[in-house]
Amino acid sequence: MSEPGPTPTPPIRRWWPEFLIFSQTRIRGQVRVLGLSVIVGIVAGLAAVVFYVATEAAAYYALDGLAGYRPEPHPGGEIRFSWMPPTTRPFRPWLLAVIPTVGGLAAGLLIFTFAPEAEGHGTDSVIEAYHQRQGFMRPRVPVVKIIASALTIGSGGSGGREGPIAQIGAGFGSVLADMLRLRPIDRRILLAAGMGAGIGAIFRAPVAGALFAAEVLYSSPEFEPEVILPAALASVIAYSTFGAVFGWTPLFTIPELEFADPLQLLAYTVLALAMVPAAMLYTRTFYGLTALFRRLPGPRHIRPAIGGLLTGLIGLALYYYFGDQRALSVLAFGYAAVQGALLEPESMGALLLLAVALGKLLTTSLTIGSGGSGGVFGPSMIIGGCLGGALGLVLNEIAPSLVPEPSAFAVVGMAGFFAAAAKTPFSTMIIVSEMTGGYLLLLPALWVCTLSFMLSDRQSIYRNQVDSRTRSPAHQGSFVRQALAGVNVRKFMTTANIQRLRPGDSLAEVLNEFDEATIAVMPVVDDENRLLGIVDLEEVYLASHTPALRPLVIAADLMRTEVHPATPDDSLEKAYELFIENELQALPVVNDRKEMRVLGLVRRHDIASAYLRLLYGPSRATEASAAVKT
Repeated sequence: MSEPGPTPTPPIRRWWPEFLIFSQTRIRGQVRVLGLSVIVGIVAGLAAVVFYVATEAAAYYALDGLAGYRPEPHPGGEIRFSWMPPTTRPFRPWLLAVIPTVGGLAAGLLIFTFAPEAEGHGTDSVIEAYHQRQGFMRPRVPVVKIIASALTIGSGGSGGREGPIAQIGAGFGSVLADMLRLRPIDRRILLAAGMGAGIGAIFRAPVAGALFAAEVLYSSPEFEPEVILPAALASVIAYSTFGAVFGWTPLFTIPELEFADPLQLLAYTVLALAMVPAAMLYTRTFYGLTALFRRLPGPRHIRPAIGGLLTGLIGLALYYYFGDQRALSVLAFGYAAVQGALLEPESMGALLLLAVALGKLLTTSLTIGSGGSGGVFGPSMIIGGCLGGALGLVLNEIAPSLVPEPSAFAVVGMAGFFAAAAKTPFSTMIIVSEMTGGYLLLLPALWVCTLSFMLSDRQSIYRNQVDSRTRSPAHQGSFVRQALAGVNVRKFMTTANIQRLRPGDSLAEVLNEFDEATIAVMPVVDDENRLLGIVDLEEVYLASHTPALRPLVIAADLMRTEVHPATPDDSLEKAYELFIENELQALPVVNDRKEMRVLGLVRRHDIASAYLRLLYGPSRATEASAAVKT
């Protein structure tokens, strides 16, 4: 009878559940970036607190303290600081033309002296940094942006908090990545996470902040998948930090609104159709005036002052025409008008709402297009909300059963207008819901945002957006590498008239072979055509200009033996890596890496040309290829 074998060792039982193993596998590669995103969120939340206080303080001392301007109704979620009580100074309208001029001058001097990239609306600079500059932003930009934006908006210039806080949060993400010497891809992710965190905090919209950071990079309905999770963590942390200081109330107060009748979608379709040409007018006015200001003679520093003066004059014109302080919502934040449209649009009337919308469109273009610092999202909410409220009042008179609450049109109009102007339909729908608490209007908001986006033209308020990931310089390298991986060396291998050297060939024989060659690299082979090494023309040239060595040198003395050849089945991606590794302009191609029998040569120029054709297309590749060859 045979003896029993050894008792098998029982499998090791882990005490943790199996799903945790998969979780660890999923996040292991991102744990560093995710952890740093939490730090970015904390700093972005604190920066949002500082920026909020700075803008409120600037507006308090400049507009209330000097001009006696106190806009009402006050948004329900805006904080009133006890140390900034309303003053008793009488209202002096004429100062509203002077104060924005002085504020614009101060902001212009600061921006164009220390950080010119802090001009404009901020978010577009972040998008450019993501696609074009590998996520790099100078450390001074966030600091300059906080002060310049507070001066611009607090003095009455038309702008919002979104652009500045996006650039501030993104700037810290970029600086943190540089401090830790992270890869460009990680720096871009932290840049975008900081942008989403800042927006999620300042507008109390953490979900939208994360989605916005991933969606705003592209003008097509496409998201940046690498950004979503880090931006989500950063946005939640930033929102929690900001909320711990200022509370959790949504920015705007609205009545109880709901969507209860599918036939109302007919009226909301009319709203979407109205938002599209309005958004087109916005983007064209904005960039038309931006181009006009850049052509003005004189120093750039004074252009924001000119924009501030014109902004103030437009506000005064509307105020004296309507005799209503809510017409001055074309200045500064302008939240009084949209809060009025959300609560009691009837008290403002369709004409005043329309005038504020068009006036805000113009003053925002003047303030930011002239080089002032502020965001375009906040003004877009004013424009869309007032346009929606005005249309809601008109349709309520025509078909009250389809538009029972004009306020609902103000809420959905905010979303539809920005979706068409910024090409961000999904994050805009969410951010408006979070800013107003109007979640029961999500369905009509989705309908209007989708239609507005689909019917809008290609021009966006964010000019540095790209069409898709395949068009982004941040991703072109990876897409081209994937394409190169599908093509092998065999297609580019040269086999005809390939000169081969023997180890004992004299220098004179080597020179003679190179005289007849068209490639500056020659393989050295044995009698069975196996690769021993290569001789580079540069080495031959140096040896031939040393007269004492010329009679003594043979091919074996010039030969490099540490060469890693290519094979016909290697991908072009692999071949390109071999070129970099060997530092040669041509590589020998062998049948395999065991026998090492030489079949031909492949030139680096040919591989580079294939790369450039994939990267730029045939037309631009010819010029680029010539530059590479040179």
